[in-house]
Amino acid sequence: MPKHLWAHLALLGANLIYGANYTIAKEVMPDYVQPMGLVVLRCLGAVPLYWLVGLHFKEKMQRDDFPRLIICAVFGIAINQLLFLKGLNLTVPINAAVIMTSTPILVLIVAAVLIRERITVLKASGIALGMAGALLILLAGKEVSFSSDTFVGDLLIFFNASFYGVYLVLVKPLLERYHPITVMKWVFLFGFLMVLPFGFSEMQEVSWSTMPPRIMAATAFVVFGLSFFAYLFNSIGLRQLSPSVVSIYIYLQPLLASMFAIIAGKDLLTGVKVASAMLIFLGVYLVSGRKQTA
Repeated sequence: MPKHLWAHLALLGANLIYGANYTIAKEVMPDYVQPMGLVVLRCLGAVPLYWLVGLHFKEKMQRDDFPRLIICAVFGIAINQLLFLKGLNLTVPINAAVIMTSTPILVLIVAAVLIRERITVLKASGIALGMAGALLILLAGKEVSFSSDTFVGDLLIFFNASFYGVYLVLVKPLLERYHPITVMKWVFLFGFLMVLPFGFSEMQEVSWSTMPPRIMAATAFVVFGLSFFAYLFNSIGLRQLSPSVVSIYIYLQPLLASMFAIIAGKDLLTGVKVASAMLIFLGVYLVSGRKQTA
């Protein structure tokens, strides 16, 4: 199978996990685990997995690359996760999902500034179409309230999207030189050391003995599914594709969530959903054309 196809499948898998996370993480927080405690748990679960799997990849990281690794840990793990989970705890999932649609635009701007990625008409059009499709399915029949009650949480989610956009651009050169596992094991190790002082006390407060099995499973999903598999799949995609292509896959998250609901009999296939899907897939196609990924 061509590497580019593997990359797209990996991004699809990552965004399946990300799409489910909005609701699942909200089940865990704040009644069972506080946001910063959950960030520490995510890193605590992911670091051993990355290093264990990393035993099969005997790559030596060059000393000159460690400053970039540390910066990636700041933007992609520490600030990113702390802001996202804290923000999600202070807002509602629909607000967070809508705000996160700004990520591809932010990535496009950051990539143009930092790595001179060209902003072409097709790429800009693809992002616009993808955003239109994502917002269409997110907002159809739903109420979004950006009120004073959710303002702080909404603002934190926006900053999270901004920092994640920077992370995607900064980590790209490392993924081109090393295996994704090699990069992720160091990024998560540094990230864990950064978030530990902020969330250690909240992690200690978790009452595992009284946690219902459903919440235990949800916590495991957030810790292992999100921090290990989603980050790894995203890294595999980013190794072959541009940051703009990776970021536009975020528009698939609401569509995938709706598809799962339809399959489960909890939602209906409507003309709005079909139109949304067409816009999103057309947007992904325009941004991910082979000429755009060079």
